[in-house]
Parts: sequence; structure tokens; C-alpha cells
Amino acid sequence: MSISYSIRHATHPNDSKSYDTAKLRETFLIENLFQENTIQAVYTMHDRLIVGGAQPVEQPLKLETLPTLRSEHFLDRRELGIINIGAESTVSVDGDVITLANKEALYVGKGVKEVVFHPAASGKTLFYFNSAPAHHAYPTKKVSLDEAETVEMGSLENSNHRLIRKLLINSVVETCQLQMGLTELQKGSVWNTMPAHTHDRRMEAYLYFDLPEDQVVSHFMGEPQETRHLFVKNNQAVISPPWSIHSGAGTYNYSFIWGMAGENLDYNDMDKVQPVDLK
Repeated sequence: MSISYSIRHATHPNDSKSYDTAKLRETFLIENLFQENTIQAVYTMHDRLIVGGAQPVEQPLKLETLPTLRSEHFLDRRELGIINIGAESTVSVDGDVITLANKEALYVGKGVKEVVFHPAASGKTLFYFNSAPAHHAYPTKKVSLDEAETVEMGSLENSNHRLIRKLLINSVVETCQLQMGLTELQKGSVWNTMPAHTHDRRMEAYLYFDLPEDQVVSHFMGEPQETRHLFVKNNQAVISPPWSIHSGAGTYNYSFIWGMAGENLDYNDMDKVQPVDLK
């Protein structure tokens, strides 16, 4: 079996107040998401999102179902979003071969029987994916960077000049509840998602990438009046519960992928918290 997985249970904000550093990292940080010739997955009970990474090197990797799903195929009752953060490579969806360049995305709908990740002809192959429960079968669709909704926000003066690329959102591709995109911090900027916010209607997961191996991001989480932080390295992900803010500042500019699941597809549905009100 080429896929390895673990389960993370949902958390109450009152419980997290007592977590020490080790417990915070064990509960919310996904450290080893990419390992050669395997698919790594974490099934979180927060909106039952699956966070995964595939790194085919010597042979293709098939996305097999997980025992906990109790289904014949991975996507019998789920939808899938894939973003390529490595070299140009291909994904097979029920036999159709789709090429994804760096930072391009692919939506795969409920009912697809087979998804296979293929090694790149040259360079490192890294596919990041999120999967959420689905009630309807929408068609497979590739989204290039040109097709994404791209918004430029922030300023160098505030250290948060960034490009937000909305790839798999309802104004670009039809989905049941999954939404994904990526944000690129521009040179000299390190702050993301400020002002911070929460959204009780959905949870979120962050994958930090394009970060030099000797640099880190401090990811801020927790209730707005009871914040905590995690130091995150390149290609590591963070699970963000609905009650938690999700913001970060790095020692170098970087990119990150945001993925959301829940009951609301409105990208702008958020309860903002001004920086001076955070504690």
C-alpha cells in the first residue's frame, strides 16, 4: 500500500489553552507530509478534511482508499483538490492524463475511481492535496495560474505585499465544499492574512512552501484573545480549527496554500480581528 495515514481528532478551544509546545505541534502541525515514493495523509475530524502529500520518485503512486473511509475507492463520497508545488508532472484521472505545471491546480469530483500521481521527467515531484466529503459529482477541471482569480493585496510598508491566487473556488470551478488557493509573499514581505480572522462556518489548512530550508514561519493560531504560535518549516502544514485565527510571519518571504471545507463557499465570509485587538 503506497498511502500512509493518521487521524487527528477535533479540538475544543478551552482544551487548547492548556497545551504545551509539544501538544500543540502534535495536534495541529503536520511535519512529514512529503516522503519519497509514498502518499502521506492526515484525516482531521475538523470538517473531515484530508490533508495529503504525494512524492512519486521511482514509480507512479495510486491514491488508494483509507480503511477509515469504508469505501471501495478514495473518492466514492469525496472530492479532491490537487496543487503541484514541484516540477511539471502528470496526474491520471480514470485514465485521462493531465499535466500540471508548478502551482497549477486540479479539481477531481466525487465518483472518480482512480487517481494516479506520476513522477516528473526531471526535478522533484511534489503534489499537495486536500479532500472533503461531497454530495454531488462535479467534473474534473484543471486550473492554470492564468485562469485563477488573482488579487494583489498589502504593501511593502506593512511587510505583507502579496498575490492571492484563488484556484479552486466557486467562481472558478464548481465544488461541493472544498476551496483551495495559494498566496505568494513578495520579496521583502513576510506577513500573511493580516488582519487575522476566524470563520466558524468552515475550517482551514495551511501548507507553507517556497521557503528556504534554513528559514521558518511563525504561524499564529488560537482564539483572538488567547493566541498561540507554531514554528513551521518548508513543506509543513497546519490544521486550523474554525475557532482559530490563522496568520503567520516568516524570516523570509514564502508561499502558502490555503484549503477550506465547511458549509459556506463565500470566500469573503470571515470575522476580522484588528492587529491591536489580538492578545
